[in-house]
This record gives sequence, C-alpha cells and structure tokens, in this order.
Amino acid sequence: MVEGSKIRVLVVDDSMVVRKLVGELLTASPQTSLAGTAATGEQALTRIEQLHPDVVTLDVEMPGMGGLETLRRIRKAYPKLPVIMFSTLTVHGAAATLEALSLGATDYATKPTNTENLAVAKQRMEQELLHKIVGLKLAAPTPISRLANLTRKAQPQAVRHRVDIVAIGCSTGGPNALVDLIPQLPEEMPVPVVIVQHMPPLFTRLLAERLDDKCKLKVGEGQAQRRLDSGHVWVAPGDYHMTVERKGGDVLLGLNQDAPENSCRPAVDALFRSVAKTFGRHALGVVLTGMGSDGVRGCKEICDAGGAVMVQDEGSSVVWGMPGAVVAAGLTDDIYPISKIASEIVRRVSLWRTLSAPASAAVKV
Repeated sequence: MVEGSKIRVLVVDDSMVVRKLVGELLTASPQTSLAGTAATGEQALTRIEQLHPDVVTLDVEMPGMGGLETLRRIRKAYPKLPVIMFSTLTVHGAAATLEALSLGATDYATKPTNTENLAVAKQRMEQELLHKIVGLKLAAPTPISRLANLTRKAQPQAVRHRVDIVAIGCSTGGPNALVDLIPQLPEEMPVPVVIVQHMPPLFTRLLAERLDDKCKLKVGEGQAQRRLDSGHVWVAPGDYHMTVERKGGDVLLGLNQDAPENSCRPAVDALFRSVAKTFGRHALGVVLTGMGSDGVRGCKEICDAGGAVMVQDEGSSVVWGMPGAVVAAGLTDDIYPISKIASEIVRRVSLWRTLSAPASAAVKV
C-alpha cells in the first residue's frame, strides 16, 4: 500500500447483499475503496491476479471452492496479501475461522445477524470489518533506526522476584501466537496462566478447546468464582472482562460486563490491572501481537507494583500495535520472538523456585 493512498479491497462473498453492503461501506470511507468483488473462490483468484488489491475480505462459507480452500490457494500464490475472513457467529463459522487463522488468514470479522436491521448491520460492519481493514494500514512497520534501539536487549534480564502468575494479552494474530506458546509450557507449571484474546463469545470457547487439545496444561474458558490453580490456563470469555481477586487463602476469577475498555470486552487492561493489585511484584505480564494499544495501562500498573513485563517482537507479530505501544511507553523488560517467549516464561517462573524453597501453591503468597 502506498503511503497516503486509499486501501483497495477485493470483497469475496457468495451473497450479493453482503457484497453490496461491504462495497458501499468501503466506497463511503475516505480511507478505502472497492477494488472489485467476487462471488466464488475461483473468481477471487482471477480477480486478485487482475486487480492486485491491497486487502481481501473472504467469506468463510461458500459453495464450490470454500473459503478455506480459497485461502490456501491465495497463501500459496500471494503469501503476504492481507486476508480478513468474514464469518457468521455460529459454531461452524467460528470453528472454520479458527482454522482459517491457522492457515494464514490475517484477521477476521463477524457478519451481522439476519435479525439486525440495515442501519445496525452497517454500523457493526463499520466497527468490525472496516476498523480492521484500516488498522492494517495504520500498523506500519517501525523505522529501522527506531527498531535497532527497541530490540537491543538480547540478554535475558535478571528475575527480581518470584513469579506467581502469568497474564497474557493479545489480539490480531493472537490465536496462532497462543498455539505456538501455550503447548510449550510444561505440565508441571507451578503457576496459573490467564489470557485475554480479543474475540467474541463462542470464538473464545472454541479457542480454549483448541488450546486444551494441544497442551499438557488444562485450558478452559474463564468461569466466575473459579479458583486459580497452578497448571491451569484460563481464557477470558467473549463479551466479559476477566479479573482475579484474592479471597481468604485463594485467588478467584471474576467476570463482569463493565463498559468496554479500549473498545474491547474482554480487555487486557482490566485483567492486568487486577493481576497487579492481587499479585503485586509477583506478576508477569506478557503482551503478544495485536492491533491497538490495549494493555499499556495494565502493564504500567504491573510495573508500578514491582512486577515484570515482556512483549513479542515486531518480526514475529502479525501486527505490532499492542506490544509496540508497551515498548514505546517504556514498560517492557524484554522483547522476544514468539518462539522464545515460552522458554523465557518457564525460566522466570522456575528461577526463584530453584534457588529457594518453593511456595506450596502459586496463588497462596
């Protein structure tokens, strides 16, 4: 995409109504334009070759060559072309979207339901789909001169305090980053792990199930008043902020539907803020790939409480918005590629337990 130019989008969907609505949305925006449309996967491949779009929106469920097969072929021919999947909020649609992300889709947006009126449908598409299309352009690579300064910390930093909880925040590109990271954590992980991934309801449950299938640890969607036990991973459910709170000798999960933060619910800031309050200097925050700046305020509270923060590097991030914002705020101890983050988490969690008597339970400190 040329700096200052409009983002040219190819809309691929078997529904003429959807193609029309998305086309009108793109045409009305000063930042985007409609490069063309396609009703089938076969047409999409031809149009990409003819039109050279900046971004493709791709229906997940299409007759003939479905969205997943179309994505496979796009990725083979155009490995760096941004593709945003456009899916229904159904079990099948959510499962297919997660599969698409694993095949290399850049991001996804959910389609409006049939019960929504036209005005509401357009508003939802503007908030979800258009926001993500524009966000891909805004997430420009960091200039090399700055990148050299931001990534110069090559050696692991000293672990100042025992780590008793690992809190992870991510958004765009997060599902694949989590699939890379969480299965590398050992079965005997002595602390709980809590995660916010920006996703709607149903998607978060399926993500937790997918992680559980691939991990030695137990992974589940967060539940209110559930005790945080070592060796468990909890994913915040869509449309709920997830928090932690000490009650007696235990630490329990909390869920609420307070106002969105950074236009997100669940929000990383809400989780990290509660982690800082509950665990203080024994908290480790990890910010992975994602669009926007959710997590910066929460990271500041973790740092102010004496805890530590690490982030994913730009090279391995789909979008370096969230981790880049934490770095720009001066709140990170270290920057690592996704392939190194799990081993660094394990190193930090293990060190004080190796050098001193281990706590009987990670959350009872």
